[in-house]
Amino acid sequence: MANAPRKLLITTWEGGGSVGPALTVARKLVDAGHDVRVMSDECNRAEAAKAGARFVPWTRAPSRKDRSKESEVLRDWESADMAESFKRVVDQLVAGPSLRYAEDTIEELRKEPADLVVSNELLLGVMAGCEAIGTPFAMMPVNSMLMTVKGAIEMGMLQHFEANPPSDPGDQMKFAVVSAMQACFMHGLEAMNATRAALGLPPIAHLFEQFVPAKKVLLAVSPAFDFVPAQIPPNFSYIGAQLDDPAWTAPWQSPWPADDPRPLVLVGFSTTFQNQTALLQAAIDALGTLPVRGLVTLGPTIAVEELNAPANVEIVPSAPHGEVMKQASLVITHGGFGTLAKALANRLPALVMPQGRDQGGNAEKLMAHGAGLALPPTADSATIAGAVEKLLADPAYAAAAGKLGEAIEREMRESAVVSELEALAA
Repeated sequence: MANAPRKLLITTWEGGGSVGPALTVARKLVDAGHDVRVMSDECNRAEAAKAGARFVPWTRAPSRKDRSKESEVLRDWESADMAESFKRVVDQLVAGPSLRYAEDTIEELRKEPADLVVSNELLLGVMAGCEAIGTPFAMMPVNSMLMTVKGAIEMGMLQHFEANPPSDPGDQMKFAVVSAMQACFMHGLEAMNATRAALGLPPIAHLFEQFVPAKKVLLAVSPAFDFVPAQIPPNFSYIGAQLDDPAWTAPWQSPWPADDPRPLVLVGFSTTFQNQTALLQAAIDALGTLPVRGLVTLGPTIAVEELNAPANVEIVPSAPHGEVMKQASLVITHGGFGTLAKALANRLPALVMPQGRDQGGNAEKLMAHGAGLALPPTADSATIAGAVEKLLADPAYAAAAGKLGEAIEREMRESAVVSELEALAA
């Protein structure tokens, strides 16, 4: 190893797609000879161990014991609209429990200092804790981000656009989204500033200012997928998608003969509960009307018995998507970045049915690349079947997915995440 071993603390939370990239990076750092701790919800202990990292659970901050619907913290399926969903994230994760996240982080770092903390972008309490005791930290967003416009971190995204009115339609869309986010996030400012006051830190004018002390922002997403601007701030770096299969997935053996000519369609929605049972059943019913094979992976929040499968569809609790996708022709998904990027890396087009969070933006980018289609989560089985037929029949979708997937796979293969973190921890 070219660099001396470093001590790194990676902090994340059980939010489905927030865990896998953190553990993939942890595994890479361990393989490079570094001393890595992962601090997350208790239910991630076994996954951290498989990555070779030492595990530290949240104690004051929210810490899920399992991934069941009942233990879900955000419960965003109960939100009336996207604005209310954003507010739930702020209240339940970003600002509301920020002092508890800060106190857990400070306690762990005082017990055993780290050369660098690598934090999920939503854990502002972790960042404030690091700032309070002078421990350097980096942010590692794991979703396709809006924070890729020049000057966004220094000025705040909204302030940047207000000072530089966008003319590009894409930037105009970002301005509208960021404005809405800012309005939702402002109600969390009082709680965040109370946390900062308790830590002896000065107040901030908006939540995004908590990002400013970060040594660097390492975006664990694909720049090819993300339509990266020509210039990005110098403290930004794209490290590509980080996509190991989850440790909790079970092996899968195809129930169909190896020479079965029907295309395989993989259906995989969120590993967290987003009230997706009816949507899954609609997708299953759609596949039941088509000359395809269907594999549906449910994750830990829905039981196989809750759904009905036709003869050409198999429903399983889990399967390694990376392996299954090598045999598949199409993916139907909610549009979480991890599932979508993994599908594209395997040169597969996708049908996206967004349920919230970052999924709508991912669907728009997928369609802009020509690599898939999107439907609302309320689409009926006939509409879903029509979209599946279109995606399988028109080779342009597979060609676009292949072109984009080649770039994503190359970014993953050539990712400089380890060397980037080694430099920051030096």
